[in-house]
Amino acid sequence: MLETQTLIFVGGKGGVGKTTVACSLGVFLSNRFKTLVISTDPAHSVSDSLMQPIGDAITKVNHTSQLFALEINAEKIYREFLAEHRAKLKRIMDTTTNLDEEDIDMMLETTIPGLDEVMGLKVVTDYAAQGNFEKVIVDTAPTGHALRLLSMPHLLDDWIKVMAKLRWKYREVMTTFKGFYEPDSGDDFLVDMKKTVKRIESLLRNKTACEFIPVTILTEMALAETERLIQTLLDYGISAQYLILNQVLTDQHDGAFFQKRKAEQTKFKAKAQTAFATFNIIEIPLYAEEVKGVEALKKVAILFQGV
Repeated sequence: MLETQTLIFVGGKGGVGKTTVACSLGVFLSNRFKTLVISTDPAHSVSDSLMQPIGDAITKVNHTSQLFALEINAEKIYREFLAEHRAKLKRIMDTTTNLDEEDIDMMLETTIPGLDEVMGLKVVTDYAAQGNFEKVIVDTAPTGHALRLLSMPHLLDDWIKVMAKLRWKYREVMTTFKGFYEPDSGDDFLVDMKKTVKRIESLLRNKTACEFIPVTILTEMALAETERLIQTLLDYGISAQYLILNQVLTDQHDGAFFQKRKAEQTKFKAKAQTAFATFNIIEIPLYAEEVKGVEALKKVAILFQGV
C-alpha cells in the first residue's frame, strides 16, 4: 500500500510507458490525496500525457480536483542556485585554488557536472518534505539517467568532502600565520550542502516515505534491464515493492499477429513472475489508442485499486 509513502518514483527502460503510468497513478492517488506529478526527464512528456501545457511552474491539472504537475527545468534551477550562492562558491575557490578572479568567474559560468541534476533532486525532495502535497510522483528519464539522478547525493557528498579537505588546508595555513581561524561563508555553505545531502539520502532510503515503481514491458531486453534496475535500487537502499507490466496482450487482442506475440509474452510473463516473485505485479493491457488526457488516464488508474 502507498498510504505512507510521500515520494514515489516511476522509472524504467525508455519507451515502456513511464509517463503514462506516472500520470495515471497521479490521477488515481489524487482521488484521496493532494498530488503532484513531477517530470525530471529532460525530454518532458507529461504535458503530452495530460494534454495541457505544464512547464516549470506548478500547474493545476484540468478536470481533476487535486492533481498538479510540474516539468523541472534543471538548468534554470542550477542558475538560480548559482545566483544565490555565487559569492560563497567564489570564496571557496578563491581560498582553495590558484585560479585568478577571471578564471573563477569562467568556471562558475560552466555548469558543474551533475550539480543541475542534484538541484533538480533537491527540488523533488523539498516538495515531498514540505507537506504542501501528500503525494509527490516523479516521472523519471530512462533507467540510466534515473539511476544517475538517485546516485547524485553520493557524488555530491564526495565533492563536498574534497572541498572540505581543501578548506581544511586553508584553515591550517590561516591558523599558522594568524594564530586563529574564523569560519566564513564558504564553510557555512559546505555545512549546509552536507545537511542537504544527508536529508535527501535519508528520505530516499526511508522505506515508509519513499517508493520506486519500475515499469517494464514483456520483452527479454526490458526484463533484463528491469532486473538490473531493481538490484541497483536494493544496493541504494531504496524500497521497490511494486512492478508494472505494461502493454500486456489479452484475449481481446485477436488475430495471427497477436497470437504469436501473446505466446511470446506468456513466456516472458512466467519469467517475470519468477524473477520478481516478491513484488506486487500490476498488469496494464495494450490499448488500441494512445492513452492521453485525464479521461483516458482514468481507465488506467482503475488498475491501481489496492495500491
